[in-house]
Amino acid sequence: MRIRSLQIVVLAAGFAATAVHADAPMKFHLEEATIPQIQQAILSKQITSVELVNLYLKRIKAYDGTCVNQPQGILGPITTIPNAGQINSLVTLNLRPAKLKSWGFDPRKARSLTDRKDDSPSLPDALEIAAAQDAEFAKTGKLVGPLHGVVMAIKDQYDTIDMRTTSGADAPYANDRPPEDSTFVERLRAAGAIMLAKSNLGEYASGVPRSSYGGTFCNPYDTERSPRGSSSGSGSAVGANLVTCSIAEESGSSIRGPASAASAVGIAATQELVSRKGMVQIGINTRVGPICRTVADAARVLDVIAGYDPKDELTVFSIGRTPSHSYESFAHEKRLDGIRIGVVREYMNKKLFTKADEQTIDIVSQGVEDLRKLGATIVDPGPEGELFTSCLRQYVPQADNKLFTKRFPEQFPVDANGKATADHTAKLLDMRMNPARVPEKVTLREFGSADADGQNKYMLNLYLRERGDTNITSNADLIAKSSFHQDPTFPDRKRARENVEKVTEYDMSERLLRRFGVQQVILQCMAEQKLDALVYPTSNLPPTKLGAPAGPPINGRNGTGVWSFLGAQGFPVITVPAGFTTEVYDLIRDPTAPQTPASAWPSGGGGGGERLEGDDRTRLVGPVPAKLPVAMDIVGRPFDEPTLLKIASAYTAATRHRQPPSAFGPLKGEP
Repeated sequence: MRIRSLQIVVLAAGFAATAVHADAPMKFHLEEATIPQIQQAILSKQITSVELVNLYLKRIKAYDGTCVNQPQGILGPITTIPNAGQINSLVTLNLRPAKLKSWGFDPRKARSLTDRKDDSPSLPDALEIAAAQDAEFAKTGKLVGPLHGVVMAIKDQYDTIDMRTTSGADAPYANDRPPEDSTFVERLRAAGAIMLAKSNLGEYASGVPRSSYGGTFCNPYDTERSPRGSSSGSGSAVGANLVTCSIAEESGSSIRGPASAASAVGIAATQELVSRKGMVQIGINTRVGPICRTVADAARVLDVIAGYDPKDELTVFSIGRTPSHSYESFAHEKRLDGIRIGVVREYMNKKLFTKADEQTIDIVSQGVEDLRKLGATIVDPGPEGELFTSCLRQYVPQADNKLFTKRFPEQFPVDANGKATADHTAKLLDMRMNPARVPEKVTLREFGSADADGQNKYMLNLYLRERGDTNITSNADLIAKSSFHQDPTFPDRKRARENVEKVTEYDMSERLLRRFGVQQVILQCMAEQKLDALVYPTSNLPPTKLGAPAGPPINGRNGTGVWSFLGAQGFPVITVPAGFTTEVYDLIRDPTAPQTPASAWPSGGGGGGERLEGDDRTRLVGPVPAKLPVAMDIVGRPFDEPTLLKIASAYTAATRHRQPPSAFGPLKGEP
């Protein structure tokens, strides 16, 4: 399979060179530049890879500084800055010390703090890699690979041998560089991509829009708002044109959320499609995916990183299930005739949510009509209808079995030891034969959760053992030796690590049962309605204010508004721009507001994050004028990325909703 992956890369390289040569040379513009445009400019000798890297560095220097007030330093409380003109999306730059200093970048952005000399010829920096690429092109006149000249940021959750990797933590590793690249990073380098930076993230892939090492990051469309976690830096850097594309990670919504907040395209591919080797804190639902500004560019990156990797056993499921043609070949569709798309109105019923949700629902409803105009057959249960509820009620009790009975103890009673005090099997059979007996809360919004006890601790400690650092060897070391931010308006990351450490058992049985059951039931429901894909808002809410209360879940919609359930069960999802708001409503803390009962929150957390002091007294304010990105999710069957790419490319070509943030436009003298 590795040979087959390399063959695809070679074929893609040939295609890229041919496609670029076929077009008449056009004057190169950096802002919104696509991969073909960059490569056309290189082939027509309008620009070199070194010049391209320097252009992006100029933008990073101009736009990627601190974007909040932090009077007590990076770890203390912050306040927002309107129109800050900075976004703080990149935590590390791939420059040797002298170059970093000559550019005037913050020394904390050094690619290593433990190797101050940093002069190993085996670890070239981004400009040296670009120079070598230029030399090879001058010699052969050919691109070195399908991603020649593509300047990328990699989420700091992934190992890069030339840049520090701490998952956003301020942790004193003896060697802050890992001993080897992540598998997908190896593949990107081989394809010609230039790794310019590590992107900032919610520390340890949390949804919190700050990290202890990198600080707070801001949304390029409104610097007082969140760029959504945890891959915030990856999304914002692409959205603000600081890099060509980036790599993000998603366990719940951290590819799609940041892409949506940046008016960009994110691909959270089928769980088993891309290797997670070299990821800090692997999980059963952690996924590697690209964020780019176009569907075709994201597909080009996916072509390089997808495929079996013997170092990640989960990818064995991809063998024999990838398309015979490149993913990029599916990303140029104009019509959707013959494709059936279901509208998940469970997430779009205005009566179930708040005023804050309504404009997003309207925008995505218009997106549904745009898909219809492109020839797709739309299966829509109506504004207050439900696409899957009747189907779920038929199949969920059987598929979920033990998890289902635990969820409804009033119907399936147990004693103090958890042993059934009645015949649960008989009642499950009754429900299968008569779905009217199934509790009303069985909807896509309220499928229930499943514990993954010990996964976080086990996988983080496994990563640290494999990394082999002499100072940081375990989660306990991270707790004892790291520095953590302290701010009453942001969740405590040290406490989160301490909670992980308390777990003493690694038991994935419930999580695996939930994953299998959900996939089986959703695929059955799609088959019954002959659906090829599903659509719904990536998030019902526009990006929220930094430090704002999350609020309790409302009918299954969490406080950030991002829908994460289907993707977290391994279904592939592509997020595409769907438009912009004109006004928003914001949740604020108000000590005079009525108190929300503690029972409104799931145990231990809030609607999208830990519940903080004051979060139980909130109110909605607005509307206030605000132009913020809205996105639509397109969901398909596992390994059916080609269908999703067809839908996404046809939709984006017809609607052209992507707009760069106006405050981060071209610099003086920028081509």
